[in-house]
Amino acid sequence: MIDALVEFIYQHLGAELAVFITSALPVVEVRGAIPLGISLGLSPYDTFVASVAGSMLPVPFILLAIRRIFQFLRRFKPLARLLDRLRERTLRKGRQVQKYGAMGLVLYVGVPLPGTGVWTGSFIAVLLNIPFRWALPAILVGNLIAALAVMTITQGIAALI
Repeated sequence: MIDALVEFIYQHLGAELAVFITSALPVVEVRGAIPLGISLGLSPYDTFVASVAGSMLPVPFILLAIRRIFQFLRRFKPLARLLDRLRERTLRKGRQVQKYGAMGLVLYVGVPLPGTGVWTGSFIAVLLNIPFRWALPAILVGNLIAALAVMTITQGIAALI
């Protein structure tokens, strides 16, 4: 499904927008968008900028609105159970962030592994009550670190091929 969406965007709107939208998706983020951009023939610079910008797009919305959205969704019993599991899982992942605060958030988002990234980092920031003025820059710096790491790995692999 995601492949078809990316292909449609690429054919009709261009590679930069395909990378931008792909990087805004949860789980995929810069880890998937950077290799996509390079494979579509974008320059490393264009790929980096489009992927970082796209992955940061949902962050302010998550930080500012997710509490209200979750409060509304908790009215529905099946969703309340799902949200409780999501909360528990996110807090388990965020134990180190809780210990180190905003710097922990930078490190958490900056490690380009599955389950880390701007979406989970944003949820952790909300659940740990990290203020917006600290969370947004910490997530941005972590995202830049992750993008640099993924770009370095992608470029190294591309050079080997």
